[in-house]
Formats: sequence, structure tokens, C-alpha cells
Amino acid sequence: MINIKQQTDAQNANTRTRIRFIAAYFLLSLLWMGGLGIISAVLLPQHLRVVVGATEATAIFGTLNAATAITSLLSNLIVGNLSDRTRSRWGQRTPWIIAGGIIGGISLFLIGIFQNVWLMGLAYCFSMIGLNMMIAPAMATLSDRVPENMRATVSSFYSAGTTVGTSIGTLIGAKFLDVQIPGFILAGVLMGVSGLVTAMVWPREGSARHLPPVSGGIKELMSSFKPPLKGARDFWLAFSGRTLLIFSYYMILNYQLYILLSYIGLGKAGAAATISIMSVVTMVVGLAGSILSGSISDKIGRRKLPVNIATILMAIGFLLPWLLKTPFSMILFAGFSGLGYAVYSAVDQALNIDVLPNKEESGKDLGILNMATTLGQTAGPIVTSVLVLAGGYSLVFPTAIIFALLAMIFIHLIKSTK
Repeated sequence: MINIKQQTDAQNANTRTRIRFIAAYFLLSLLWMGGLGIISAVLLPQHLRVVVGATEATAIFGTLNAATAITSLLSNLIVGNLSDRTRSRWGQRTPWIIAGGIIGGISLFLIGIFQNVWLMGLAYCFSMIGLNMMIAPAMATLSDRVPENMRATVSSFYSAGTTVGTSIGTLIGAKFLDVQIPGFILAGVLMGVSGLVTAMVWPREGSARHLPPVSGGIKELMSSFKPPLKGARDFWLAFSGRTLLIFSYYMILNYQLYILLSYIGLGKAGAAATISIMSVVTMVVGLAGSILSGSISDKIGRRKLPVNIATILMAIGFLLPWLLKTPFSMILFAGFSGLGYAVYSAVDQALNIDVLPNKEESGKDLGILNMATTLGQTAGPIVTSVLVLAGGYSLVFPTAIIFALLAMIFIHLIKSTK
């Protein structure tokens, strides 16, 4: 009887732990993405138009996005490494996550207060530093504390929170176009509390003071940023696959409006209506794909199979507008590619953790893998612009398909996970 009771108690404890991690990661991404979505998708572009005028706003907005991409790339790597080296009574990751939310929230709010482009850009970059102070340690926590048989499930709910937060943030931001300051305040609050809420919801992280002390000074610190080389074959295959797949998706995603106008041939009203439908489709399939694929991956114990399926779905999504060249084909793109990207995002972090060459440096190494996201998101649209100038949008779709299939090959070559 005692053994049965002990087993029951253990099962109940595991269930509570599972629920708390799932809820924490969902709320983390929902809150920070909701806050960021209010600003990046709606209020910042409008604020720039008010400050510098419509003509200059477009160019400045592009420059700000490039600056924040570089900031995110560097800060994710640096914070991931520093959190590995943290030895606080509150743990390695939790202090960074709480502080990151506060810094990010204050910075988002200040964007709306500043009337100077340079100060706005500085605040935007600081918001990305704060954001990555949360993301890098949170992803390392997946490796540190989340059991292997539930990592894909937890990752899937994190992806689902991002999907919902993006849509909700855009909708909320649109409500504050005329009176912007309350929107900036709300955005700052959402991101500001995201780290604290996460730390309160997930199982409390223990003290890190018992871990071996870090010594060696600046020289040792700088050498700790060295990327993994020994026994890191699968790590770099995952890095390459991630870069190429995200690269292929953002080749088209960031040019949806221009594709509808210049390639499909719609007017502004028709393009706006189609994009609205595409957004709803993406959110619905993305939410379903994120939640279901993660739990299925954990249940069957496989990572590469869901990623391969995701890649095929995305390639089909790229193919249809190339062949059909109709508004409905772009809605199909949103459905197939949105579902594929959601499935990939849900399983991706679990796969990345499986290929880490050194679990003790998970923060730093996951930071390097997260650089692949920034590289793909930044380089994909640049290649699209070159292809459009060279031969039009008819070159973009087959190129995206090729890169997606190359990504699948790299992922398939990984040996350390199924």
C-alpha cells in the first residue's frame, strides 16, 4: 500500500511539474510577444510616420529592424553564456529572466515617449537586449530542468504562445493608432511582467551557489565564447538546417503584400483583405500544429520525422503560388507553410537540445543555435530582393523550395537523435 501511495504521489508531482512548465512557457511567449507585437507591427511604424513623415519612415524602419536583429543575435549569445556562469541564490537562469522582462518592458514604453529617431532606435535595441535576457536562459532551462520526454510538448506551447501573442498584439496595437501612449504603456507592462510571471509559475529554480565557481578572469571569459567544435557534427547540422529552413520561409513571409500586389496582381483593397484571411489561417493552423506536434513528438520519441514533415508542408506552400498565381494560392501558402513552420518550431528546440555537445554550456550553445534564426530572418528577405530585381517573383518560390529541401537533408543527416 505504501509503495502504491508513493507511486501515486510521484505521478501527481510529475503531472504538476509538467503543467507548471507548460503554463510558464506559454505565458512567457504570449506576454512578451503580445507586448512586442503591439509595438513592432503597428505602433512603431505609425510613431515613425508622425515623427519623420511617411517617406523617411519606411527606410528608417528597415534600418531599425536591421539594428535590432544584430542586437538580438549578439545579446542572445552573450546572455546565454553569462547565465551558464551565474552562481546566485536564485539559480542560474531566473535572475536573468526577471531582469530581462523589466528592462524590455521599460524600453518598449520609452519608444513611444521619445521623439528623436536615435533615442527610439536605442530604446528598441535595449528592448531586444531585455527580450534575449529572457529567451536565452529560458531555452537553456529546457535543457537544464525539463525532462527529455516532455521537452517537445513544452516547446510546442511556447511556440503556440508566440503565435497567439503575435495576432493579439497586432489587433491590440490597431486599437491605439490614434492615441498611442496607452498602447505603449500596455506593451511595456506585458513584456515587463512576462519574466516575473514565468518565474512564479514554473517550479522554483534552486540555488546555483553549490555549482563549481567560475574563475580565470577576462581571458577565460572570452575563451568561453568559442563555438563547439569537438564532437559537434550534429550541432552544426542542426544549425545549418535551422538557418536554411527559416531563410526559405522568410523569403516569402516578409514579402506577402508585395507578392499580392506585384505578382498576383491585386489592388490595395484586395491585397489587404487577402492578408487578413491569411493571418487568421496562419494563426489557426499554427496554434493547432504547435500544440499537437510537440506532444506527438514526445510520445513517439522522434524529432527528425516531425521536422521532415514540416519541411514538406512548407515546400508545398511555396510551390502553390508559383504554379497557380491566384489569391487563393497565397491563402494555401499561409495554410501549408504556416502549419509546417508551426510544427517545426514546436519540435525544433527539443531537437536542438538533443544535439548539444556539452550540457554544461547549454546556454551558450543554444545561443549560437538561436543565431540561426536571426540569420535566416535577416538574409531571406535580402535574397528575395536580389531575385526580384534579377527576374521577378517567379524566381523566389523555386529558390525557397530548394533551400527548404536542403534544410531537410541537413536535419536528416543528424545521428544523435531519431
